[in-house]
Amino acid sequence: MISALWFRLVAVLVLAAGLDFVLGDPWGWPHPVQAMGWGITQGKRAIWAVQPAPLWEKIGGMGLGLLVIGGSGLAGWGLVALAHHIQILLGLLVEVILLASCWAGRSLRRAAEDVLAPLEAGDLATARDRLGLYVGRDTDGLDAPEILRAVMETISENATDGVLAPLFYALVGSLTPLGPVPFALAYKAASTLDSMVGYREPPYTHLGWFSAQLEDRLTWVPCRLTVITIALLSGQPRRVVALCRRDAPADPSPNAGWSECAYAAALGVQLGGVNTYRSQPKEKPRLGEALQPITPERIRRGMALTRWALCYG
Repeated sequence: MISALWFRLVAVLVLAAGLDFVLGDPWGWPHPVQAMGWGITQGKRAIWAVQPAPLWEKIGGMGLGLLVIGGSGLAGWGLVALAHHIQILLGLLVEVILLASCWAGRSLRRAAEDVLAPLEAGDLATARDRLGLYVGRDTDGLDAPEILRAVMETISENATDGVLAPLFYALVGSLTPLGPVPFALAYKAASTLDSMVGYREPPYTHLGWFSAQLEDRLTWVPCRLTVITIALLSGQPRRVVALCRRDAPADPSPNAGWSECAYAAALGVQLGGVNTYRSQPKEKPRLGEALQPITPERIRRGMALTRWALCYG
């Protein structure tokens, strides 16, 4: 009985990873994040409509976060339970599809290749325009090395919260009667909240405080496991971990610097430097050592590391 249950869970995880690798998130198809985003937007508007004092805005933001995260997990559990009640194979299919929607492996590859293709063809203007769709920094005027650095930083930072952290919570959920889907969807909701309202700057300073803090804490363990996994896959685990311990704490994020530094150290490149946001330059800490230049091939090797990490996870 136990072995059959574990076989089913492993099959669901493997099939979901395969579905994300082959199909990803096709444009125009419904996606759970769309529903999460709609709920966050409506809640944000409702809270701001009453113009609360800072303390009450923080409390409202906390309520919004808990409602979106809990609602996402509950909705996932309900859909899977209903599908299983109708037909067991339908239930497995729904589990696989919902779980695959929590991983952004193919989406990251597609975004990277969307920028690399014109860059490799010598079309800097198009590469800058496409990069601007995926990053928050100003992309006008970036030269080829800076575009490559931006792509490498994007795929290395998002490898954790877009791929490996959802996998971690799916595995945690597999140890409970609820299964992997509710936990993975709940984490995806926390990540979506952070990306939409989790900013220190106005107007989100109070509304997004809870979401930012919660996402940082939920990502802490899977991020450290990502560092260990990438270090092992690099074949130089001591060097990668040593560089992460040296450089990553300088990053203001408790997780992004560690994820980026793990990839930088594994690939022998250096990340960080001056980024410009809304015409304001901001110095980011240097991560790793510039043993090799950042090239399209190095970026593709970084994406391959994420695929291997997902497999070993």
